[in-house]
Amino acid sequence: MVHAYILIQTEVGKAAAVAAEISGIPGVTSSEDVTGPYDVIVRAAADSVDQLGQLVVAKVQNVDGITRTLTCPVVHL
Repeated sequence: MVHAYILIQTEVGKAAAVAAEISGIPGVTSSEDVTGPYDVIVRAAADSVDQLGQLVVAKVQNVDGITRTLTCPVVHL
C-alpha cells in the first residue's frame, strides 16, 4: 500500500468546497482545508505508485477550483 499527502492550491474562496468534494473520492482517507501556502491537504492511499498517480491525475486534479497540486508520497526510512 502506498500512502501520500497531496498539497493543493485552489482558486480564492474555493478551499472548503474542494476539500468537501475530494473527501468523497475513493482512495482519499482525509481532506482538510488549511492555512498557509496550500489551501487543502489530502491524505490518500493506493495499491501502487501507478494507481496513486491515476488517482491524482484522473480524479483529484479534475475537481473544479484546483489550480495546482503537489503529491508527497510517504516513505519509511
